Amino acid sequence: MKFIINREELLTPLQQIVSVIEKRQTMPILANVLMVIKDNHLILTGTDLEIQIIAKIAIAPTSDGAITVPARKFLDICRLLPSGAEIKLEVQDDKMKISSNRSRFSLSCLPADNYPEFTESEFENQFTINSGSFKRALEKTMFCMANQDVRYYLNGLLLHISNSKLKLVASDGHRLSIYEDQLPQATGFEARIILPRKGALELSRLLDNPDIDLTIEFSANNIRVYIENLQFSAKLVDSKYPDFSKVFQQDFFNEIHIQKQFLKEALTRVAILSNEKFKGITLDIASGSLKISTHNPEHDEAEEEMLIEYTGDDLTIAFNAQYLLDAISNLDSELAVLTIASNISSCFIHEPNDGLYKFIVMPMRL
Repeated sequence: MKFIINREELLTPLQQIVSVIEKRQTMPILANVLMVIKDNHLILTGTDLEIQIIAKIAIAPTSDGAITVPARKFLDICRLLPSGAEIKLEVQDDKMKISSNRSRFSLSCLPADNYPEFTESEFENQFTINSGSFKRALEKTMFCMANQDVRYYLNGLLLHISNSKLKLVASDGHRLSIYEDQLPQATGFEARIILPRKGALELSRLLDNPDIDLTIEFSANNIRVYIENLQFSAKLVDSKYPDFSKVFQQDFFNEIHIQKQFLKEALTRVAILSNEKFKGITLDIASGSLKISTHNPEHDEAEEEMLIEYTGDDLTIAFNAQYLLDAISNLDSELAVLTIASNISSCFIHEPNDGLYKFIVMPMRL
């Protein structure tokens, strides 16, 4: 196995693959990247057995072969070589010789035969979507995913495909975000799958070209996304996502219309003096005005008043300031609309034209 490749052609795919490889491994070979030469292509594979990324790079004709090399060391060598450098790679026994101009390196390798296979079931469903649209949908929802929650279905992102509609939902039990989008073509099926937390974060990171179309295939257990010369695969969360539709089936107070930027700035200032652990702030809502206040165990206090568009009963409700800020930051409109349930059990945040994005946050007891 011997070939020459330009640094730029190798570096980007290698960076994309190395990010899925965990620093601490149960199997030493999982710290390596699998390199296979076949049909004048270099195929790079990295996995943690839950997620796998495969990159395909065209190279000059050479003999076929396969080896696994330490991923991070190999990446660091390529990254620190000069831009545009030609890299010569040659495998001799269990070593990979890397040379470029006056630089020489030798890496200890492990045989490709020992590289674990990423098990995937047969893909039953498929749809296509624009990369930019899908990344936007991911970014507007995945910040709500739980992290290491015992309710493991919350440590992921729900993808609900219903013919030509795509809905993404994420929740950590205290807040929930929903983003709806139209697919370019009708799929003819209805399905719900849960993408694991790490899978959603990695996939969003890979979608750096907003102009391409993605082909997404999935079964009950796996998902595979084709992104130009990359193939992203992940095991799905084997669980059922809770039915959140009942949240919409209740009575609400009148809508509160607030300038998004003013609300964001006021929340940020008041939150400075909130309890560092709980970030609790109180909203006192009256016709035409909103008072945001907080205090902390050190007896510091903050208060801010602002004008709003609201007519109705006076309300007092408390929230985690960061949850409100996350929601408001993801609105595209200048105006934020807050709608509070009549039993003070939840607050909806959305855009005035009732756009594709909705956010629900549960109140706190202070």
